Amino acid sequence: MTGTGPRAGGPASEPRTSVSPPEPRAGATGPGARAGLPASDAGGTGTGTGPRAGGPASEPRTGIAGTGPRTAVPALASRAGAVAPGAELRSAQAAPRPRTGVAALSPGYQVVAALALAVIAVAACVHLLMVFLSLAPSNTVTKQHGKAIEEWVYPEFEQNWKLFAPNPLQQNIAVQVRAEVRTRDGGLLTTGWTDLSAQDGVAIDGNPAPSHTQQNELRRAWDFFSATHGADNRAIGLRGSLSEQYLRRIVVMRLYRSDPASRDGVIQRVQIRSTTTNVQPPPWSRERVSGKPAYRLLPWWSVTSDEAAGGVR
Repeated sequence: MTGTGPRAGGPASEPRTSVSPPEPRAGATGPGARAGLPASDAGGTGTGTGPRAGGPASEPRTGIAGTGPRTAVPALASRAGAVAPGAELRSAQAAPRPRTGVAALSPGYQVVAALALAVIAVAACVHLLMVFLSLAPSNTVTKQHGKAIEEWVYPEFEQNWKLFAPNPLQQNIAVQVRAEVRTRDGGLLTTGWTDLSAQDGVAIDGNPAPSHTQQNELRRAWDFFSATHGADNRAIGLRGSLSEQYLRRIVVMRLYRSDPASRDGVIQRVQIRSTTTNVQPPPWSRERVSGKPAYRLLPWWSVTSDEAAGGVR
């Protein structure tokens, strides 16, 4: 029992020395704070450095580096908003990522997309094989299936390697055409010569990315015709008629697009000619070539009914 009053049976004037509360023990371990502290320190476990019984709640705890006075807060409030370390990162990683591309499609559409890709891949492989066989030397496959290979490749996919030959082309060839047009009043009109090669040159000049049509369509059609016809313009082999049809349809289509007289009427016949001019050698060369153009005039070709009706416009 602690107190400052006189002891029983002793002189009344004898004072009792007051006993001060014990000081907190530094580094003491135990089950948290003693009785008399706020509820926030009462239920803790581990190493306790709080004041002992009777000590003020605001006294600093010692024995742990960097700890200051602890504020008394309810235990439930102190634990309610606590977030475990890395919880937000784990929740973000666990969230499913949205699907993209083919994976975002339904299973049915995924099957359709896979089949479409397979068809495209097979068609590309077949095309490359056909082009290779058309360029390869004569062999067993080309002898047995030469007709099928030609129908697949010619005339659109024919390859021309003359640019890389030991003696490349040294001529400028211009293809020109004129037409006989049935006008709206029933008369016939013969147009002047239209230089189709010059039109392609204007479209290509200064264009950083000219189209394949502007560069090669007309040129390859004329090369195809020249390779399948003799000097008398008669067809050589079975591909002669095909080259005539291909060249005629191209020039009729071009006339309907660029020539006002042809566009307002109906083309009945066309005539094509080529102008060949040699490329002059450089000044340091001893080679001498003629600078006079050479003309090749083809006969008039009748335009079929489907072409005249605008089937190739």
